[in-house]
Amino acid sequence: MAMDVVDYRVYGDDMQFVEIELDPGEAAIGEAGTMFYMEDGIQMETIFGDGSASQTGIFGKLLGAGKRLVTGESLFTTMYSNQDSFTKRRVAFGANYPGKIVPMDLSQLGGTLMCQKEAFLCAARGVSLGIGFQRKLGAGFFGGEGFILQKLEGDGMAFIHAGGTIIEKTLQPGQVLRVDTGCVAAFTPDVDFDIQFVGGIKTALFGGEGIFFATLRGPGKVWLQSLPFSRLANQVVSTAMGGSKSEQGSVLGSFGNMFEKD
Repeated sequence: MAMDVVDYRVYGDDMQFVEIELDPGEAAIGEAGTMFYMEDGIQMETIFGDGSASQTGIFGKLLGAGKRLVTGESLFTTMYSNQDSFTKRRVAFGANYPGKIVPMDLSQLGGTLMCQKEAFLCAARGVSLGIGFQRKLGAGFFGGEGFILQKLEGDGMAFIHAGGTIIEKTLQPGQVLRVDTGCVAAFTPDVDFDIQFVGGIKTALFGGEGIFFATLRGPGKVWLQSLPFSRLANQVVSTAMGGSKSEQGSVLGSFGNMFEKD
């Protein structure tokens, strides 16, 4: 199945949505619960897996759906196809928390993109949604974001969503960037991704930034998010329970604050 070539436009600032224009016969796939609106003539169909060419037949569909289940997503995605024979129609998708939508042309990224779980928003029909296991055990067990990443494959357009402000960086060969583990939104597969211990015991226990950070080594492209959803959720829960900002990230919580005040 050939990739559909779609036109699109991203609207908004911090609460963005993307509108995709479909020619007659074209289709887009969306994550469950992300559809914002669709014009008359668009047919919505729930499918098992992602509907890509790699998921033909019963076995292919079961394998594709199983991969999505492992990444914590639904077994099903929704396909939106333009059934009008003459007129272009539009369908829009929005995320469920503040952030930015990043259009990814997979044909310009070597055909593959690794991204955090739940980052996928929507894509042109034909893009394959799979899983990418961390190659290093350190990244898997201590990364804080899980052992499994989403892997988007194909040569069409895909759209991911990440929290806060997004910054794209191009790493040169051997260039290293150290990042909070939750702030890594996506990267190309040529980037070497690992997790490292922050260093001193005092910094690890009382620094408020967690015990591990992500190490990204070039060459390749990386996309970073300033406000991962997990950090936002932790702040809301902490505030609701009467906690303070300084308690976040320290494994000893408020007990560690006694030492920080010295």
